Amino acid sequence: MEIDEKKTAAIFKAFCDENRIRILKLLTTGEKCGCKLLEEIDVTQPTLSHHMKILCDSGVVVGRKEGKWMHYSISHEGAAVAMKSLQELTRITNTDVDKSCCEK
Repeated sequence: MEIDEKKTAAIFKAFCDENRIRILKLLTTGEKCGCKLLEEIDVTQPTLSHHMKILCDSGVVVGRKEGKWMHYSISHEGAAVAMKSLQELTRITNTDVDKSCCEK
């Protein structure tokens, strides 16, 4: 898999905030309305919108509008891309670990 640095950075940005982790944990049980997320994580509506934009921009979360509320869920495709990105970034490809990079 070829790593898209910009997309990978967006994914990890989505995972680097405690509130966004809380939101993701809530979404593991299925789609949630923004109003429910507001109740559960105790932030203001503009703050929730900010977090949801980051999560949606990463592709890990998708949203759909119903009336005045947005409903959010984890994207199975986005989650798979995130997992593959982490695997690719942490895969060790150099098996010549005995040599120092500075040895001649």
